Amino acid sequence: MIIGTAKIHLFANWVHSLKEKRMVVKSIIDKTKHKFNVSIAEIEDQDLHQSIVIGIACVSTDKRHADSQIQNVINFIEDNTDAMIQSIETDLY
Repeated sequence: MIIGTAKIHLFANWVHSLKEKRMVVKSIIDKTKHKFNVSIAEIEDQDLHQSIVIGIACVSTDKRHADSQIQNVINFIEDNTDAMIQSIETDLY
């Protein structure tokens, strides 16, 4: 069993309240869940209104498939949000 993970740090400078942030995060998570078979959630900085940290995980039997799935999700998030990506950390276990 191979587990692929990613941690994406985003910065949304136009967000001025936690309510706005929740709308942005919910949109990213819902779109990603609809398109990909991965687990995704906001994992850090829930109380900071411009900082978004999203965690992604997928399970596979092949390292290449898990890595490809994680990269596809990262590319999808980059293409579907106005938030600036500050950093991305990926791992395969």
